[in-house]
Amino acid sequence: MGKVRIVADSTCDLSKEQIENNGILVLPLCIVMEGKSYYDGEETTPEEIYAWADKNKTTPGTAAVTFEILEQRLAPLMDAGEDIVFLGISEDMSMTCNVVRMFGEDREYKRLFVVNSMNLSTGIGLQVLKAAEMAQAGATAEEIVAEIEAARDRVRASFIVDTLTYLARGGRCSAVAAFLGNALKIHPMIAVKDGKMGVAKKYRGNMNSSLERYMNDLREDLARAERKRVFITHSICDRELAERAHRFLEELDYFDEICETHAGGVISSHCGPGTIGILFYVQ
Repeated sequence: MGKVRIVADSTCDLSKEQIENNGILVLPLCIVMEGKSYYDGEETTPEEIYAWADKNKTTPGTAAVTFEILEQRLAPLMDAGEDIVFLGISEDMSMTCNVVRMFGEDREYKRLFVVNSMNLSTGIGLQVLKAAEMAQAGATAEEIVAEIEAARDRVRASFIVDTLTYLARGGRCSAVAAFLGNALKIHPMIAVKDGKMGVAKKYRGNMNSSLERYMNDLREDLARAERKRVFITHSICDRELAERAHRFLEELDYFDEICETHAGGVISSHCGPGTIGILFYVQ
């Protein structure tokens, strides 16, 4: 067995510092606009995506990691004989895990381990950091996979959405529902369960009051969270909202680390600007 390398796709939404400090390799998914494909986080930004989407009144398409990227970034690790643990976005949301799996089979590489995170955004990021820390501590690829898969149903990933427009454009709610929801100032809480996104609750009012109720609804789970870290992840939201979420978590006086990251292009394309979430492991 060789060195264990932790690899993730770009939907993990970790910060540049977290990726570099933990030796994580990131494979970009694709954002498709007007028939042209762009690598998420490398060839386009959420700001550019929003500008294009608002101009064209539609949502960009998204696509799995490409074989070209796998040849460029994963193949050298295989050539070096490294053990590779790949953690990807939920298989109910993307073909990415399957594409990576097929790439490994095509090259007949036996030390590639593909883990379906059954999550998105920093719901994946939490698992990626746990895996990286285990690798740094000397755990084997098999030990890492076993631990991550055993713990993945303890990840709590949810967001509160500012506008329903992007969910409607992406087919996740009807245009009528989006129009009425925006008019009535309804902000849904989108939560991940069993690898799928769904509406867990609906808040009515402005984002300030909705965020307050959302955070209070998380208190029960937060009281039994792992202390190591908690994420605040958002897609270009009002700075005051992010700071309010940070103060809320600080006042709990519970977590060793409060991490704030920005949602990448894939998550931003589906949820739209102003989306903000709190993500963590429960014990």
